[in-house]
Formats: sequence, structure tokens, C-alpha cells
Amino acid sequence: MPDSSKTEQATPRRRQKAREQGQLARSRDLISSVGAGAGVMLLAAEAPTFAAAWRSLLSRTLDAAVSGQPDPAAWFGSSVFTALRLTSVVMGLSWMAALLAAVAQGGLVFAPTALAPNPSRMSPASRLQQLFSLTALSRLLKSLLPGSAVVYLAGAILAREWGALAQVSHAGAARLAAYSLGLAFELAWKAALVMLVWSGADYLIERRKLEGDLRMSRQDLKDEYKETEGHPTVKARIRRLRRQARRRRMIEDVKRASVVITNPDEFAVALEYRPEMPAPTVVAKGRNLLAQQIKQAARWHGIPLVENRPLAHALYRAVEVGQSIPPKLYAVVAAILAAIYRAQERASRTAPSGRAER
Repeated sequence: MPDSSKTEQATPRRRQKAREQGQLARSRDLISSVGAGAGVMLLAAEAPTFAAAWRSLLSRTLDAAVSGQPDPAAWFGSSVFTALRLTSVVMGLSWMAALLAAVAQGGLVFAPTALAPNPSRMSPASRLQQLFSLTALSRLLKSLLPGSAVVYLAGAILAREWGALAQVSHAGAARLAAYSLGLAFELAWKAALVMLVWSGADYLIERRKLEGDLRMSRQDLKDEYKETEGHPTVKARIRRLRRQARRRRMIEDVKRASVVITNPDEFAVALEYRPEMPAPTVVAKGRNLLAQQIKQAARWHGIPLVENRPLAHALYRAVEVGQSIPPKLYAVVAAILAAIYRAQERASRTAPSGRAER
């Protein structure tokens, strides 16, 4: 009985996992019926050649018996080779037709999981349970239906040809054999057609059954999403750890900064500039608590803090960490850096004279 909670269609991942386990919509009856039908058609096409080969074999056998000089290598070899060649061609083409029917139902699939040893399959109790189950009964009924149709076709052909068969039986062995082979071919192709139609219906039934088996509940969809995309709690923890790592790197990179632009309490942007650089680069930025940490690291390493509300806001919004500032802010940043360099130069000139006076 189908599970009422499984109301959703199978996802591509679910179908791929089922395929890897060998779970496909494949009808064995369709494979065998296509192979048998191809074999019947090929035998009918090669029947004259078969008849000629056997007639030649019989004629050479009788001639050798009359002449008293049999040559098995001359007559037996060629006839047997012809018969074997025709038989191998028919069998090979029938096998190829069956292979194409199997490939058309799902392609070539190698499923090591399905080939793995399973103790439950070798258990006599489980085998008996499978033999006396609804599945086994349904398979028996499925095999009885086309078998009954073939038996009905055979009875109908015999009933139709009963009078002619009685007359042909007195017309000679050759005519009786030809007539019987014609009836056998008629029964064979009609039976192959019945099996082909039935196996096509069986394939549709198997495909519908597979779709029902692969259906998923909403909980299954959530579990699959967690497996593929990750659990939300774990993903949130990973994002938090990454943010913390980025903040630690930014705080560590503040010591390379030339100046820290503040807002003063909400934003803090650390800029690095060296003569060989084309433009100043943002090495750290933050707001609120992170801004306070950036300013604290700047004070610790002796980095100048400059309060400029519009510039701090513009840098925070427009420039990411590791990027250069936009050209429209070159003049403002250059003026700040120039003022800092002049102040540092004056401090470096006055520091030695102050120590000498003391």
C-alpha cells in the first residue's frame, strides 16, 4: 500500500541514487520479446538458405552412399559451415536487438551495490516468503495472460486450418513440411507480436511503479536539502567562524595601515599607502564594535586616527577590503596623508633637539 505522506515528485538526486543502486524501470519481458521477435523475422528471412543447405547436405550424403566413395571433408564441412554461419548470424542479431531494447529502457548501468552479497537473499525463509507473496502472485498472473493469448492463437490457427491440414497430410511429405512450417511461422510471429504488446504494457506498469517507489515526502525533501546544502545550524556556525577569522585578519592588517578614518564612533576604515602603490588601499573596515577594535589596534600600533564623517561613510559603503579607493576620493585622502606626513616629519625634526636641551 503506498505511503500517503509521499506526495512529492522525486528529485534528480533521488533518481541518481536509485540509478546507482540499479533501481530502474526495466521490463525483462520486453527484452526477451524483442529478441524473440527479431529471431523469428531473421529465421523467416533465412529459411530458404537453411532449406538449401540441408537439401545439399542430404543430396551429397545420398550420392556418397550410392557411389561408395564418401568424402566427409568435401560435403559435410561446407554444409555444416553454412548452417553454423546462418545460425550464428540469427543468434547474434537477436542478441543485439535484445541489447538495444535493454539500453533503450535506461541505458547501460553498472550498479556495484546491487551486486554486493546480501545474506537475506540466500535465506530459505526469505525465499519462501517471496514465493508465496502478492508480488509472486502478480508475476504469475502477468506470465499467464500472454501465455493464454498464445495458446488461444495456436488453437484458433489449428481450428481454422484443420480441414486443410487433413488434406495436405495425403499430398506428400514435402508439401506437409512446407505447410507445417508456414503455420509455425504464422504462430511464431503472432505470438511475438502479442508478447511485444504485452511487454510494452509491462514496461509502462514498471515505470509507473518506479515513480511511486521514488516519490518523496516533505520530510525527505528537507533531509535531502540538508545533505546537499548543509544543515542550517552548521552553515550558520561556519559563516560565524569565517567572519571571526576575517575580523582577526583585518585587525592584524591594521598595523600595516597609514591612517584610520573614523566617523568617529560608528565607522572606522584603515588605509594603507606606500610610494610604490598606485592608490591607497583599504586593509580593514568595520562599524560599531568592529570599528572600536580597529581604532584600539591603531592606537596600539601608533597609527594616526583622523575623524572625517563623510569620507569614512563613503569609504565604508563604496570600497571593500583589499580594494583601492575610487579616483573621486584621491584628493581628500591625499590631503589627509600629506598632513600626516608633514606632522610626522615635524615630530621627527623636533624630537632630537628636545632630547639635546634636556
